[in-house]
Amino acid sequence: MEATMVVIDNSEWTRNGDFPPSRFQSQADAVNLLAGARTQANPENTVGILAMAGKTPRVLVTPTPDLGKVLHSMQDVEIEGECRLATAVQIAQLCLKHRQNKNQRQRVVIFVASPVLEDKEKLVKIAKKLKKNNVAVDIVSFGATEDNEEKFEAFHGAVNSSSNSHLVTVPPGPVLSDILISSPIFQQEGSGYGGGG
Repeated sequence: MEATMVVIDNSEWTRNGDFPPSRFQSQADAVNLLAGARTQANPENTVGILAMAGKTPRVLVTPTPDLGKVLHSMQDVEIEGECRLATAVQIAQLCLKHRQNKNQRQRVVIFVASPVLEDKEKLVKIAKKLKKNNVAVDIVSFGATEDNEEKFEAFHGAVNSSSNSHLVTVPPGPVLSDILISSPIFQQEGSGYGGGG
C-alpha cells in the first residue's frame, strides 16, 4: 500500500496547446487516471494533489482514499505564474511524512511542463534527502526544455533506489495519458506493486 502526492504544473506554460487541448488539460486527464488507478489498486492507497505554481505551492488535497475528493480538487486549480519545484517537492514530502498510516510506502509523482528554475545541484540535494527518507519519485516531463532533461536525469539518478523511481519524457504529439498508461508509472499497479503491504 502506498501514499502518493501528485505535484502538478499549473504555471502559465501549461496554457500551451502542443498537447491538445492544452498542456494543463492533458495533465489533468492523466492525473485523474493515475489517481483512479492508485485508489483502485488497494483500498488503503491514498492520493493527494499539490499545485506548484502561483505565489506559493498549494496543497489542494492531502492524501486520501477518496477519489472523488481528488478529482474535485483538480477543478479549482488556477493557471498562474511559474513553478517552484524545489519548494513543492519538499511540501509534498511533509504531507507524506504526516500520513495517517505509517505502513504506507511514500511516493511523489511530479508533472512538469515548464522550465525548471532551480539549478541541478539544489535538485540533487533534495533528491538525496527524499531517498534517505524512503520516498520514491516519478517524474513526468512533457513540453519541457533540454535544460530540464539534464536536471531531471541528475535528480532521478540521486533519488532512485532499487528502480523504485521513474523518469518519463513525453514528446509533443501523442496523448499524454496514453503514453503514461504504458509507462512504468502505471505498470507497477498491474504487477501487484500496488497490492500487499
